[in-house]
Amino acid sequence: MTTPDISSPRSVERLITGQPTTDGAGVKLTRVLTQDLQRRLDPFLMLDNFASSDPKDYGAGFPSHPHRGFETVTYMIAGRLRHKDSAGHEGLLQNGGVQWMTAGRGLIHSEMPEQESGVMEGFQLWLNLPAKDKMCTPWYRDIQSREIPEFTTPAAEGQTAGGGVLVRVISGSSHGTAGAMQRPADTFPTDPLYLDLHFSAAGGTFSQPLPATCNAFVYVYRGSVNVVDAAGKATPVPLHRMAILANEGDGILLQASASDATSARVLLIAGRPLGEPIAQHGPFVMNTRGELMQAVDDFNNGRLA
Repeated sequence: MTTPDISSPRSVERLITGQPTTDGAGVKLTRVLTQDLQRRLDPFLMLDNFASSDPKDYGAGFPSHPHRGFETVTYMIAGRLRHKDSAGHEGLLQNGGVQWMTAGRGLIHSEMPEQESGVMEGFQLWLNLPAKDKMCTPWYRDIQSREIPEFTTPAAEGQTAGGGVLVRVISGSSHGTAGAMQRPADTFPTDPLYLDLHFSAAGGTFSQPLPATCNAFVYVYRGSVNVVDAAGKATPVPLHRMAILANEGDGILLQASASDATSARVLLIAGRPLGEPIAQHGPFVMNTRGELMQAVDDFNNGRLA
């Protein structure tokens, strides 16, 4: 199967079920991208999905904790989260907003819910930094929902006018629309693509060109979708599953399940691998054991931030 923009869509390599866990001060979440997948999905280190309407599951939040050597991308679907860090920065993430934080050489921050009831839902993605940038100056940007570019694809043949796919472009570029987060590829070579796709009708399709050299995955957080490969085979990706996409072809073709009455919502994430050693100890991600030991020593002796 082909589309006007891709001729050989990728297939699904395997499906992943996330692992329920807790983090911070007991926040319940699902760890979708776990440490054993870091090499396969380089440059991505972790993806957490948190979603609950019970304040006991999230109320204690993520008190002050350190980071060094990577970036965090926090995307709120519902609820409010207050960020404070050791550099004096403070911001409020709200529905549909994103915080992009480059920990670099290190900082200490907290992420605390600013509500006592209601749904708290979102994602945190960890994106590795190349060795040359691991000790860069920390930086962050709060991106409000209204700042995230959106477009809607045309409805497929036989669908109503409202049958297109709403695409929120957080980073990278899709169908000529540049994302909210843009950086020169020679400065940050991972060049991440981060799309939030809202399918409005069963059977709706979305395609995205992507070089086979980029590692890519999709995560379904509403409904279900099919990944359609070059032979026309449709592999179902159920709710709350991640599909790792094979490194082949020239793009990705997704189709909302025709039998699913619930409109599907999907994250599509891709990036160029760094191909560098990964040495991780909790919130520190470096290239060697020696660098990790230095990060721990710096934190213990107040030199991290």
